Amino acid sequence: MGVPMARRLAGAGHEVTTWRRADGVPVSAAVKDAELVITMLSDPAAVREVLTAALPGLRPGATVVEMSTIGPEAVRGLRELLPAPVALVDAPVLGSVGPAAEGTLTVLAGGDLSGCREVLEVFGSVRACGPLGSGAAMKLAVMSALVPAQVLLAETFAYGEAHGVDRDTLIDVLSGTPLGTLAERLRVPAERTRYSLAHAAKDLELAAWQGATLAAAARARMRQARAAGLGERDLTAIARHVAGRAGGPDGAGARTAPGEGDGRAAAGEGDGRAAAGEEGCRVVPLNLSTIPATNGNYSHAVRVGDMLHVSGQAAFDEQGRVVGEGSMTAQAEHVFEVVSRILADQGATWKDVAFIRTYLTNMDDRAEYARVRRRYITGTPPASTTVEVSKLFMPGLLLEVELDVALPAR
Repeated sequence: MGVPMARRLAGAGHEVTTWRRADGVPVSAAVKDAELVITMLSDPAAVREVLTAALPGLRPGATVVEMSTIGPEAVRGLRELLPAPVALVDAPVLGSVGPAAEGTLTVLAGGDLSGCREVLEVFGSVRACGPLGSGAAMKLAVMSALVPAQVLLAETFAYGEAHGVDRDTLIDVLSGTPLGTLAERLRVPAERTRYSLAHAAKDLELAAWQGATLAAAARARMRQARAAGLGERDLTAIARHVAGRAGGPDGAGARTAPGEGDGRAAAGEGDGRAAAGEEGCRVVPLNLSTIPATNGNYSHAVRVGDMLHVSGQAAFDEQGRVVGEGSMTAQAEHVFEVVSRILADQGATWKDVAFIRTYLTNMDDRAEYARVRRRYITGTPPASTTVEVSKLFMPGLLLEVELDVALPAR
């Protein structure tokens, strides 16, 4: 999404600087002197990580426009993160890569748009939703209807096929109902990914509030599909996945993943990239590709039933180098962002943390560590232990954090 949106801006005559992780350019350097900073990233943890890195380069009076799908709570967290002289607008979009290139997205904006509306109109129609966070809330409200509706249709197709109903005839009939547009979209699952199943599942993880029975049921289906390796496919692939689970002819290759029989998705359900455990095993190891890899002697986390045990996380990068050497703040930020990704992968948040254990090499750094921790763990804190140790497993590391997490009901 970011590439066609950047091209739209450049085509409209704006001076544009783009940033990607692979470029090797510090975020703070990319945003230096920018009047407007736009983020379009995969999840709340990624947005917070990037904007934290951008802080030294953000000039007073700049406006940050957050266009990812991260939910209102994450937007409020960003407002606390950013300095007061930096404005923040949340503006997630409806539409995929094609509309982004054509400038026909629907921008759902929250906050004061006076400094950015003209720019946002380059992407499509702008709908002002209210105060800060209302655009993010609107996006999740819409997706909590659209995604479950497509799961419902996938189950409808599977039921029809199981009872001898011709699939195309069923879709023809549905086309004359309010569900017609979505039914046609699912008639032939898209070969090109417009809106990935993994992103749709992530949106439902954010949108499925306690008591939302339909969204929660759809979320379970999406987790199963992700665990079956369909995360990078278009959301419309859910139809073939459900048909395969129902034993329909359209489900070739859609095998049931370990653990699906009791409604729990198999290992790796978070983004389809975590390591799978053995079928029937109650202890499921998880290793994410979105954070630095382990050395092979441990897993990032292990799930046992509805509990998640997160291994000690420390500040090192993909090459095994210490991040923020000598800085407790930098290392703590890195650790908490890594843990945020692990939690998000399992549909959890910091509010689900039951116990946190922290190992510091110098207890005098405790206050600096606590300032970072309070930005992530808000409200009533979990059970906690903090101890001083003589050294950690890699020279230069100042802390290590491990957690026990009560996963949300599935």
